[in-house]
Amino acid sequence: MNYIAATIAILVAVPASSSEDIADQYEGSLLYSKPVEFIPNVFSATGATAPPTYENAGHNNNLTFIVTNDGVVVVNGGASYLLAQALHKEIKAVTSQPVKLVFNENGQGHAMLGNSYWAEQGVKIVAHIDAAHEFEEYGPQSLRSAQTRIKERADKTTVVLPDETFEDEYIVEMGGIKIEARYLGPSHSPGDIVIWLPEQSLVIAGDMAFHERMLPIFEHTNTLEWIETWDAKFETLNATFVIPGHGHPTNMDQVRRYTKGYLEYLRGKIGEYLDNGGSLADAYYVDQSPYKHLDTYEELATKNAGRVFEQMEFE
Repeated sequence: MNYIAATIAILVAVPASSSEDIADQYEGSLLYSKPVEFIPNVFSATGATAPPTYENAGHNNNLTFIVTNDGVVVVNGGASYLLAQALHKEIKAVTSQPVKLVFNENGQGHAMLGNSYWAEQGVKIVAHIDAAHEFEEYGPQSLRSAQTRIKERADKTTVVLPDETFEDEYIVEMGGIKIEARYLGPSHSPGDIVIWLPEQSLVIAGDMAFHERMLPIFEHTNTLEWIETWDAKFETLNATFVIPGHGHPTNMDQVRRYTKGYLEYLRGKIGEYLDNGGSLADAYYVDQSPYKHLDTYEELATKNAGRVFEQMEFE
């Protein structure tokens, strides 16, 4: 299958049915799925669109790497030392170029716990300053959770902070490819960044954008600011190709539908409840059926509704 045909096949991928027990797709590897070349020289190992489990080794986000003729850039440290090691094995299978740089897309455990492996390899690790602060504060808790959840698959994992941080952008040119790490503004969690390849019109969106699974709304997620960041900065990239934080690589129409579209829909429904004097107890049962086909719907829908109600009550 050529690049164009493969890309079209991915872009029209249909979301799978919701299940907490989504089967591992890559037998013999801790990776949930084998890295696929989405566009030339950009590979992504799509994580399970499910909560982290022992079976998926915590690989429930996307691990991406960019191959240049002067080195490799990895996006996301991974959820453990051994998971990062498994990704490195796949990188070595497609190129002899060394990994020179790792970006952490945010301060969550599945973005940073694998730093312990990459640091051991002498690779520079870069993240947004807010993500680094987040991991510094909550990294030990993330590590304990991983050790409980994935047991021996968390062996050798330690909390390792990024070597370097930035506030607005961190731009490198490697092997003739311009790679721009950008902080666009508040979105899913503190320090979320995107990696923009302007010449390829590709954005590695991290948790700015979700696909095929319901996004989680954390206590610190400001949904209004996320929408504002989307409109003012993310949408204006006008990307042709999108590798989201979760779900298969796709396009802007799909991530807009399942990210901004979902946020606007849920806020609209909760707004109606508030206008009619509804209570928090009522809000939990708001109709989210248009998104029922998404993975993690059962785990997240009611929680998301409650958190949006609590936010909007004081807006």
